[in-house]
Amino acid sequence: MTDDAGSVVMPGPGAPAAGRGAATRSFGRAMLAEWLLDPENVYLNHGTVGAPPRRVLAVQQAIRDEIERQPASFMLRELADVRVLQMRMRPRMRVAADAVAPFVGANSNDLMFVDNITAGVNAVLRSLTFAPGDEILITDHGYGAVKYTADYVASRTGAVVRTVELPGPPFEAAAITEAVAAAFTPQTRVMIVDHVTSGSALILPVAAITRRARAAGIAVLIDGAHVPGAIPLDIASLGADWYSANLHKWAMAPRSSGILWAAPERHQDLHPTVISWGYNKGLDAEFDLPGTRDPSPWLAAPAGIEFMKGLGLEAMYEYNHRYVMNAARTLCDRWKLAMPAPEAMIGTMVTLALPESFGATPEDATRLKDSLLDEERIEVSVFAWKDRVWMRVCGQVYNDASDLDRLIRALEARAKR
Repeated sequence: MTDDAGSVVMPGPGAPAAGRGAATRSFGRAMLAEWLLDPENVYLNHGTVGAPPRRVLAVQQAIRDEIERQPASFMLRELADVRVLQMRMRPRMRVAADAVAPFVGANSNDLMFVDNITAGVNAVLRSLTFAPGDEILITDHGYGAVKYTADYVASRTGAVVRTVELPGPPFEAAAITEAVAAAFTPQTRVMIVDHVTSGSALILPVAAITRRARAAGIAVLIDGAHVPGAIPLDIASLGADWYSANLHKWAMAPRSSGILWAAPERHQDLHPTVISWGYNKGLDAEFDLPGTRDPSPWLAAPAGIEFMKGLGLEAMYEYNHRYVMNAARTLCDRWKLAMPAPEAMIGTMVTLALPESFGATPEDATRLKDSLLDEERIEVSVFAWKDRVWMRVCGQVYNDASDLDRLIRALEARAKR
């Protein structure tokens, strides 16, 4: 529903549906009360590390408190089944997986918890056997830590990492699919592709790319770091071999909380990077308890999903997308910039090349980013790429037009300098 001003108004998290006595609230800065974020700041960088809501953090703390009342019992007889001690209940890590799996379009038997996307990529690549000359294919929009992981694995096996340059800007889905497919060779063993890229913030045509790769006999690992909670996700429908994502970015889970999905035929040879008591006893045994650690981020992840459902998932997706599209159009109009991609390739983040007056080097980007934060209290991602300074703006339900106005004023002041 909308109010008279056209703002999105939804039931508060956990409230009953409207029409049944529910209190309502508008998306925008009023929603900051649900977060610990400093209200004096403008936070346009939700995608970097995420920001869990207060009530999810409260659930996490309650889990920690419960652990401390009976730590040995909780960790050894309730948390994860490594086939050593008799479990008193369905393992709590599996209960959490049961709750997360439908949200991401997966079967919980195929879903494991990992620290983050980087841990998921490490688990996959370091479980595979590569021969000298085998190729790991990535794109020039891939995340830096993923590239380092591929480089590390290749350096120890004689494999080769190749990078395909995606055509653009402007970026088009069909052209990207063709560019990636044209880069396949008989030596390509694995393709790593982002579902939503980190820096350029593009929704890539991963289903189409996966179809082309599988037809060529190439395994596909999808990096979905920015997907759960940002756009609807149905992992099983994409046809990939593996899919790894973060829950602590857009899905409101505490840090750090990630998932790794593997197609059933890929279970046998997959192992976490830390081998412990669950070795060779099934994916759940291996991944759910790789030694003693704080399990609360994963156990609290379902609370993050419930928080989003309380907001209204579709309304949240729509608001965040509409926010960044408005930001993109406003900034493009003011500085005669080009839209980087069609709307279908933009989700809850948008990345724009700033005018040349802002510079072109990493030092220029760092200076602008630090100036916005230190002088204006605006947190936004700024980086150098393709000989320009780029800015990535994120939209979350606690952002509104005043945040964008404050960013524009700050940028215009710096452009005049």
